Amino acid sequence: MTEFEGGMKQPAPQVVDLAIVVVSYNVRDLLRRCLQSILAALAQLQRQSYILVVDNASQDGSAEMVQREFPGVGLIALPTNRGFAAGNNVGLRWLQQQRQDSQWAAINVPTFGPRPRYVLLLNPDTEVVGDALAVLVGYLEQHPDVAVGGPQLRYGDGTLQSSRRRLPTVGTLFWESTLLEQWWPRNPWARRYRYADSSQLTAQQVEWLVGAALLVRSAAIERAGLLDERFFMYSEELEWQARLAQHGRIVYLPDAVIVHHEGKSSEQNLARRHINFNRSKLRYARLRWGRGVAALLRCFLLLSYVVQAGIEAAKWLLGHRRALRRQRLGQYGTILRSGL
Repeated sequence: MTEFEGGMKQPAPQVVDLAIVVVSYNVRDLLRRCLQSILAALAQLQRQSYILVVDNASQDGSAEMVQREFPGVGLIALPTNRGFAAGNNVGLRWLQQQRQDSQWAAINVPTFGPRPRYVLLLNPDTEVVGDALAVLVGYLEQHPDVAVGGPQLRYGDGTLQSSRRRLPTVGTLFWESTLLEQWWPRNPWARRYRYADSSQLTAQQVEWLVGAALLVRSAAIERAGLLDERFFMYSEELEWQARLAQHGRIVYLPDAVIVHHEGKSSEQNLARRHINFNRSKLRYARLRWGRGVAALLRCFLLLSYVVQAGIEAAKWLLGHRRALRRQRLGQYGTILRSGL
């Protein structure tokens, strides 16, 4: 045993094939199910592996649950919620022996020898099904030109969840996950963006994958760098995979299945979820196309929330489910005051 920050003890260096980083925020029960499913999957994988939970200052006892129920799982309890990108980077830096902050409460976090060959970034609201980890790791081993592999995602009811994406165009920014898509859900920009023109049941190279579960080759991370922490959450995996794709292919593997109970952390504050989602979209637009496109997009987004607030106000005046309308008006007011 060796000393590390704060005088705590840690195990001697170890070599692992697969490290799994789970960034969690106030989803204790889902996190428990996630960790249980990981342990069951690792029993099938039969490789040296390590699980690290980075807790973003949860208030629901998540960190204490991990300590109590999963003594073999590493835990870093952050003092504040630093977001998804920064939380993952904390874990990745520990795996790369680039620890930077001694105030973190780190428990059962070892010093590694050689870096893990593969790192799986996994949302806490997921459950690994069967041999999914073995399928993902096996594919990257057999295809050294692949930088990222991602599974088929399913909702809790078993239905397929869209997880393949093309890089967005300017048109995508206005037609995907906006009021325009609500009015025209099958518009060609959103359909192309989500690969609606190809089967979800066949393995294929894609431009990027939803970040709920990403197996990434460590060598590619070293070349591409870590996630961009200017993205609090949303779009960070898009920007990161655009860099990773310069160092290997990104492949969708439907034979690996992971259940994703989508949005359980972010839905705790719906207004904040909208703000974070659209701020990340604006940041990506600014990075990719410049300030002019980002400014136009901001005006469009704010106008769309004004329209939605107007619709809710009209329904309230007509006496239709006034409690719901009042709640939504409050959310839209918060979003508009943010200015995104």
